[in-house]
Amino acid sequence: MFKDRIDAAIQLAKKLEKYKNTPGIILAIPRGGVPIGAIIAKKLGMPLEIILSKKIGHPKNPEYAIGSATMQEVIINENVPDVPKDYIQIEAARVQQNLKQKYADLMGDTKPTNLKDKTVILIDDGIATGSTVLASIALIKKSKPAKIIVAIPVATEEAIKKINNVVDEVYCVLIPAIFYGVGQFYTDFEQVSDEEVKALLFQSSTIEKA
Repeated sequence: MFKDRIDAAIQLAKKLEKYKNTPGIILAIPRGGVPIGAIIAKKLGMPLEIILSKKIGHPKNPEYAIGSATMQEVIINENVPDVPKDYIQIEAARVQQNLKQKYADLMGDTKPTNLKDKTVILIDDGIATGSTVLASIALIKKSKPAKIIVAIPVATEEAIKKINNVVDEVYCVLIPAIFYGVGQFYTDFEQVSDEEVKALLFQSSTIEKA
């Protein structure tokens, strides 16, 4: 159990100490991953950026993910039956447009860092199904980084198994047997605002340039 995201970040950072001052980058998944990523980036001496992805909902049940998208990639689950291709194309395009707008809102005209030959540490505040993280990993791989590491405070055992198969290393503080939702493992799990995300990204960039 974590007091809040700060507590989670401090515990997670201890597992990543060997990467201090490594030529790498922290990629945080907004919004909840950014406060955690900011603390870890500072402790490891790495820059902080965001990576955006979002689930694609089923036409009859938007909460049920049939896949996910990043600004550049669309991944559809293989075991999803009877979903029209037209729906997938239209919904994926809508999701990607929203992601591009969100990136512009949070990062302005800052372009994503070239990840080639870098150690990339992907951060979120918790993982339930893993679909969002898997979409992010697929995008990161296209940049040919030296190593991809996923670091999270809490995740399901199923998600950890999926992610372990596609990255170099996974670090997780808690892998509970009973998992109803990420917020279950935080005493304080207040929603992170866009304003907080912008402030943390600005602070990180200021530290990096200093």
